[in-house]
Amino acid sequence: MLNKIYKNIHNKYSTLFKFLFFLRYLFGIFFISVVLFLSIPQFFDFKKKDKFIKDYLLESYGLKLLKYENIKYNVFPLPNLEIQNVSTSIKADIIQMDVTSLNIYPKLLNIYDYEDFEANKIVFIKNKILLEEKNLKHLIEYISNLKNKLVFKNLDLKIDKNKSPLINLNNIFFSNYGYDKNIIRGNLFDKKFKILISDDYNRISFKLLKTGITADIKFNEIKKNSIINGVFKSKLLNSKLKFDFNYDEKKFTIYNSYFRSKNLSFSNESEIIYQPFFYLHSFFEIEDINVGILKNIDIKKNLASKEFIKKINTKNEINFKSKKFSQSLIDDLNLDISIAYGKLVYFKKFSISNNFFTCSGDINLLEEYPILYFDCSVKSTDKKKLLKKFSIKYKNKNELFNINVKGNINIFNNKINFKNILMNDNYKAKEEDLNYFKQVFETILFDKDFFGIFNFLKIRNFILEIS
Repeated sequence: MLNKIYKNIHNKYSTLFKFLFFLRYLFGIFFISVVLFLSIPQFFDFKKKDKFIKDYLLESYGLKLLKYENIKYNVFPLPNLEIQNVSTSIKADIIQMDVTSLNIYPKLLNIYDYEDFEANKIVFIKNKILLEEKNLKHLIEYISNLKNKLVFKNLDLKIDKNKSPLINLNNIFFSNYGYDKNIIRGNLFDKKFKILISDDYNRISFKLLKTGITADIKFNEIKKNSIINGVFKSKLLNSKLKFDFNYDEKKFTIYNSYFRSKNLSFSNESEIIYQPFFYLHSFFEIEDINVGILKNIDIKKNLASKEFIKKINTKNEINFKSKKFSQSLIDDLNLDISIAYGKLVYFKKFSISNNFFTCSGDINLLEEYPILYFDCSVKSTDKKKLLKKFSIKYKNKNELFNINVKGNINIFNNKINFKNILMNDNYKAKEEDLNYFKQVFETILFDKDFFGIFNFLKIRNFILEIS
C-alpha cells in the first residue's frame, strides 16, 4: 500500500523534485561566484590604481590625498579599500589631517572598474586634526556643504589660537547621514559629551554628560561682512546663562546677557577683540550677590598661571544697587578694574546710608608675593548713622567723619602696612598709632585670608577695638 502511494507521488511530482535538486547547484554556483567576485580583488595592486582614487576623492569630497603608506582591500564587513597612514588636506590645504585608516566603500561594480570609480561612503578611523581657531569655520563649512556620505571615528581635534592650545576634543564620532546624522560624540576634559546639530545647521545643542552642563546655540542669518549672530543659552547645575552675540573675524560681542544662580545674579555686556591683539571690555550690572561665595576663591591657585595672566588685557566696570528692603550693607557700588601685562589697576566707590567710600590702587599680579596698594577715604555727614549700620551705638548726631588711609597689603602673607591715616583734618596718625592699627587689623580682619577683611562681624569688631 505504501509503495503504491510513493509511486503515485513520485510519478506526479518527479519533475518538481528534479527542478528543486537542480537549483541547489545554481545556488552553489552563485555563492561561489559571489565569493570569488568579492575575494579576487585582494590580489590586486591598488597602488597602480591610486590615480583614479585620488581623482574621485578630490572631485567628490574635496579631499587631497598627499601621501599614504599602503592600499589594502577588505571583504568584511563590507567590501572596502583601506588606505593606511594617510596625510590629507581640504579647503585648499588650509586644513590637514593625519589618518591611520581611510576606508572607502566602493559600489560593487567599481571593485573592478576604476575609470568611473564611485563610492557609497568614506570613513576616517583614528585621525588627528590640528588647526587654528580662525580656520575652524572652514572645517564646519566643509562638513555642512558636503553632499556625499562621510564618517569620522576616533577623531582627535586640537584647536589653537595664536599657536597656543585653546581646546582639545578626543575620540570624536560624527556621521553626516543615517541614524547618527549630525550627532557628535566625544570626550572633553575627560568627560563624555554629545552635540546635536539641526539639519539646516542653524542650531547646536551641547551636553557634557553626567555633569549637569548643557548649552544651546541658535544662529540667525549671516549678515553682511560675514557677521554671525545668534542666541546662546546654558545651564550649569543650578545656574542659567543667556546672551545674544555677534561674531566676526575681529571681535565677539555679547549683549542682552543675564546670569542667574542661587548666590549671584547679573546682566552683562562684553566686547572681546582678538584682532590685531586680544582685548576684553565688559560691563556688569549686579542684581544680587551672596558675598560668602568670595571665600571659595583660591587666590594663590588663580595667580599661579603667570604666563596666562601676562596675556590678559581687559577693562571691566561693575555696578551694584541694592533693592529696597534688602539686608545688603552696601546701597550701591561702582568698581572699575583694568588688567594689562599683569598689572591690575582699580577704582571703586560705594555708599552706606549716604556715607561715601572711595578706594583706588594697583597690584602687580606677576610678582611672587603680590602687594596691593590702596588709597581709601570715607566721607560721612553723620557718624552715628554710619556706625548704626554696624550695630554700634554712638551718642552724637550729625557729626562729621572724614578719614583717608594709605598703605599696602601682602595678600599671601596676610600682612598690612599703613603709610598714613588722616581724620577730619585735625588728626594724623603717628608711627606708634600706625603700628597699633596694623596689629589690630592683622589680628581681627586678616587672621585667615584676604577675603576675610570683608566679613561684616570682623569689621564690626575691628571698629569696636579701635574706637
